[in-house]
Amino acid sequence: MRPEPATAQGQDCPHQFQSGNPAAAPPSGDPSVVRIDGFAAAREVLRSGDVRQAGFNAELVHRFIGPRHAPVLYQDGEPHQRQRSATARFFAPRVVATRYRTLMEATSRDLVERFRRAGRARLDDMSLALAVAVAADIVGLTDSPRAKMAMRLNRFFSAGQQQGTVAAIRNVVLGQWRTLTFYLFDVRPAIRARRRAPREDVISHLISEGYSNREILTECLTYGAAGMATTREFIVMAALRLFEHDDLRTRFLGAGEQERTAILEEVLRLEPVVSVLKRRAARDMTVESNHGPVTIPARSLMEIDIGAANRDATAAGPCPHQLDPDRARAAKVSASLLSFGDGPHRCPGASVALQEAAIFLDHLLHVPGLRLERSPTVTTNPVSTGYELRDAVIVTG
Repeated sequence: MRPEPATAQGQDCPHQFQSGNPAAAPPSGDPSVVRIDGFAAAREVLRSGDVRQAGFNAELVHRFIGPRHAPVLYQDGEPHQRQRSATARFFAPRVVATRYRTLMEATSRDLVERFRRAGRARLDDMSLALAVAVAADIVGLTDSPRAKMAMRLNRFFSAGQQQGTVAAIRNVVLGQWRTLTFYLFDVRPAIRARRRAPREDVISHLISEGYSNREILTECLTYGAAGMATTREFIVMAALRLFEHDDLRTRFLGAGEQERTAILEEVLRLEPVVSVLKRRAARDMTVESNHGPVTIPARSLMEIDIGAANRDATAAGPCPHQLDPDRARAAKVSASLLSFGDGPHRCPGASVALQEAAIFLDHLLHVPGLRLERSPTVTTNPVSTGYELRDAVIVTG
């Protein structure tokens, strides 16, 4: 299910965008897996009630945890819809624009001021500190030192690149240890505080729903991956693209908030943090591709190539490989297309991520003499299939 070919390079689209994401390669070589890379088919699958979550080790999680109080990322159907409706208030535009915006502004100013004094910083460390501050406030992880929690989460989400049995065993043991320390030092203190005095956050809500401490820990890890790890990567990638394109950077700095967001969404369209989403067909289903209807048998695993779907000219418009915030997209299509997913599992924190990236980068890029001294190393996280950008060094003066 491939998208329609874009206009040929060197003809009407001379300035093609080259992705720096190694996860942009075809998701799988398994012939039993149905690969979907056209926008219409991808969106149809993601919105369908006839599919089940199969990404992020979902089927393994269900096997060991079971369906009761599974993290919202792994739920489907009515339980998932009920939980999403109950937590929607934490991501409402009004809440983001008031309560969280104040935190984003204050944290961004503090991070940038510390960078200006030091004259040097790692961009991924700064973006993680911001992402942790915001996500922790939403979830309710506010009863432990934020910097130490960020350090623990950074270790937890770091993907092991070594191969082999010994490395696999080592990663399992370290993963269990890091989960335990996150629970003891960050999650348990937050649970205890909210049992005494509930607040307006996710942990308080989960307590009211009768979740056990173990179930709350699992949900916190899920929100940590979604709200901290992915936002961190997005901010670094957006910064890199603005460093690379002087005209875009100048435009960003002179733009209002709506235009800054449009620029960031266009970067995200071309560089989705999670490049492959997986779904399992609950029954036989037929979807419309760019080349006609395609029947997918029940129990089939589908890999949705988000990067390819976002470059489908039928949705993205002419020159889909080009970085163009002013592009003429198809009607009723998000500016970032499928980068935040779609359907029941569309990322609820999309507006949070975009706003904190816009605020932080606006503060950072106004620093006089700012330049990128070292580009990041780029690897792929095996669970999220997303890119990880590390050790990008920025300097000033």
